[in-house]
Amino acid sequence: MPSDIDAALALLPAERAGHPAPSDLALRREGMDAAQAAGTWTVDPPPEEVQLGGRRTLIFRPQAPILGRVLHLHGGAFRLGTPEMEGPLATALAARCGVEVIAPQYRLAPEAPFPAGLRDAFAVLRALAELDDGLPLIVSGDSAGGGLAASLTMLAVRAGIPIAGLVLLSPWLDLTVSAPSYAANAATDPMFSRDSAASGAELYLQGLDARHPLASPLFGSVAGFPRTLVSVGSGEVLADDARSFQEKLVAGGVDSELSDIPGMEHVAVVRSLAMPGSTETFERIVHLVHDITVAKSAGLDVTASPPA
Repeated sequence: MPSDIDAALALLPAERAGHPAPSDLALRREGMDAAQAAGTWTVDPPPEEVQLGGRRTLIFRPQAPILGRVLHLHGGAFRLGTPEMEGPLATALAARCGVEVIAPQYRLAPEAPFPAGLRDAFAVLRALAELDDGLPLIVSGDSAGGGLAASLTMLAVRAGIPIAGLVLLSPWLDLTVSAPSYAANAATDPMFSRDSAASGAELYLQGLDARHPLASPLFGSVAGFPRTLVSVGSGEVLADDARSFQEKLVAGGVDSELSDIPGMEHVAVVRSLAMPGSTETFERIVHLVHDITVAKSAGLDVTASPPA
C-alpha cells in the first residue's frame, strides 16, 4: 500500500503559501466562534476530541457496539467552518446507525489554499484505514465538504484504500462556477450564490486551474467509486453540480442515487433535522449506511470493484 499511497499523493499539486483572510471573512469566522462558544452546536453525548493523522478531529460515538465509521467533512466554501457544526447530524446518525462519525478540522483558505484541506482529509482517511479492524468506512461531506469527499474518494481509489460508500450533501463539485443553476436558482437559494462561490473559489484556488480534477471532481474520474448518495435541493444554485455528477456516476457504472428534493435549502440536513427535506434526506443516508453495515456484518464485500 505505501507505493499506492505515494502514487495518490503525487496526483496533488504542491502545497503553496496562502495569504491572510480579508477582514469580512475574519469577521464571519469570529461570528462562528461566538456561536460555538454559546453552545449553538452542543450535543449530548459530547464528542471526543482527538488527534487523527495529526489533525484535530471530533469523534461522535454511538452507545451501541460500533458497526462502521463515517468520515464526514464540513462545509463552508473552503474558507469557513468547524467540525462542531456537524454535531447534530453526526450525533443523530451515530445513534440511529451504530456508527462512529469522524469529523476532522482541515486547513482553510486563503491561509492554506488547495490542496492543503484535501491533504488533511487524506491524512485522516489514511489513519482510519491503518486501524484495519474490518469496520466499513463511508466518506461523506456537505457543500465544499462534499467536493472534498468526492476528491478524497478519487485519492482513496488510487491509494487502494477501501471505501464502502459515499454521501454527498448539496455538494460543490465544479469550481468554474459556470452552471446554469447559479442564475436559474438565484432567487430560491438564501444560503449560497454565484458571487459567494466565485469568491470562495478564488480564495481556495489562488491561480490554480478550476478544472483540476481534485479541486473540481466533476472533471475527475469516478472509476472504482463505491455506492453513492447525492442529495440536493431542487432550488439550490448547486443543483446542476449534483445532477451533472450523478450523470457522471451513472455513465461510469457506479451504483448511485440522486435525491433531488423541491423546497429543500442548501445543506438543510446539517443545519436542522426540522427543516423541509431534512427528514427525507436523513432517512436516505440512514438507508445507505444501514445497508452497508448490515452487509459487512454478514460477511459480504461492500467496497467497489477496483477500476480496470
